[in-house]
Amino acid sequence: MTATETREIVTAASARLASSSVPELRSLRVDEQSNELQLYGDVRSYYHKQLAQEAVLPIAGTMQVVNRVAVRG
Repeated sequence: MTATETREIVTAASARLASSSVPELRSLRVDEQSNELQLYGDVRSYYHKQLAQEAVLPIAGTMQVVNRVAVRG
């Protein structure tokens, strides 16, 4: 995967979360490292953590999604 493709995936995943109908997901961050799409931030429930992961999964392509979102509830 090229650097440009990786940036496009990170940008698309960030946009998906930022435009979510679920306010909890809008402030989460997306980064890339070693072919991993990493999610960061805080949410109030494990349900929201899972929603974030499922929202970016279709965008990730061949990248592995690593959910580092913390539940603070």
